[in-house]
Amino acid sequence: MAFDSWYNLGYTTLMKTAVSIPDPIFQAAEQAAQQLSMSRSELYARAVEEFVTAHCHASVTERLNELYAENPSDLDSSVAEMQSRSLDRSPW
Repeated sequence: MAFDSWYNLGYTTLMKTAVSIPDPIFQAAEQAAQQLSMSRSELYARAVEEFVTAHCHASVTERLNELYAENPSDLDSSVAEMQSRSLDRSPW
């Protein structure tokens, strides 16, 4: 079936997707979008972006944990002593 050439004029060029979420989460998201004066799409895009940002570093943390498990990061005793002395002078 061919669509008229005007069909997508002015229509978003961004990726569209369909997801299934539980009704209570949907209702809470609708309320949040309204309270924040943003569209549902903007709310979901921001939420996914924040989730991805928060979790994309997990592999880096895993790798660092593996690295330090193999090669301990112990401080030289003189450096540790200087660090400890500096804490006594800190205002907090």
